Amino acid sequence: MKILVSDKLAEEALEVLRKEAEVDYFEPTPEELLEVIEKYDAIIVRSRTKVRADAIEKGKNLRVIGRAGVGVDNIDVKKATEKGIPVVNAPRGSTHSVAELVFGHMLSLARHLAYADRSMREGKWEKKKLKGIELQDKTLGLIGFGRIGQEVWKLAKVFGMKCIAFDPYIPEDFIKEKGAEPGSLEDVLRNADFISIHALLTDETKHMISDEQLGMMKKSAYIINCARGGIIDEDALYKALKEGEIAGAALDVFENEPPGKTPLFELDNIVFTPHLGASTKEAQIRAGVTTAEQVLKVLRGEKPDFIVNPEVLEQK
Repeated sequence: MKILVSDKLAEEALEVLRKEAEVDYFEPTPEELLEVIEKYDAIIVRSRTKVRADAIEKGKNLRVIGRAGVGVDNIDVKKATEKGIPVVNAPRGSTHSVAELVFGHMLSLARHLAYADRSMREGKWEKKKLKGIELQDKTLGLIGFGRIGQEVWKLAKVFGMKCIAFDPYIPEDFIKEKGAEPGSLEDVLRNADFISIHALLTDETKHMISDEQLGMMKKSAYIINCARGGIIDEDALYKALKEGEIAGAALDVFENEPPGKTPLFELDNIVFTPHLGASTKEAQIRAGVTTAEQVLKVLRGEKPDFIVNPEVLEQK
């Protein structure tokens, strides 16, 4: 068995793979990937490598594609399914890491930490200008109540927050069991003090937060996206922040990554991180090892635990 690992992977994960397979570990360009992919039984990627239709078509020997993380928007799952290739991932590896980053952003927005740091470095002492707010008794709005959304709510309870959650795929009774209040997207937008997005990027969610939705939010509210870029319309967000329609925002993900020069960088009421949600030592080990185990299961002819396109198993 021959496996290509084309993005950075934890050494612990590489060790798991090398026990059963020959592993090539390097970062090919898109052109190089097309040249070499036919040599491999499997490819494992993170977010850098794009496994598009042309690469899948060239991968004559591909038996499985692994994503060391949750989102698979950099993989043409439809094409893989057409070819009968399972796509496996590690949906639980970064849950706590992403939730903690969300809270880092919430605290930064509530207490103006990023701006205060810049101000101090410029020799200023803007104590009166930087009066913040507490998280206690504020309402957290969650757009998406899957694993990460639930973990964010678990942390929020410690801070004495309330929660209203919108997720069309999660039963309202389950949301209530977790101590949160189920609601519509409009309910979340109109009532939350902090809104955190936890949804996949799909045709349905692309720009689901745009001018109309931002206009529903309180002027004192903040919005955070540590899920996928493109769910928030960045042009609409710029307008809302510049005109004071909302108090602030935090982005860990962008429509284009890296985002290049964006007018959002001109604003003081927004905080940025470069897609760091899963970038902790612990998360990378968990995601890498889980993905390695899933890929090897498929190569052995076993059923994987985490598969994005389970219909391919029915084809075999």
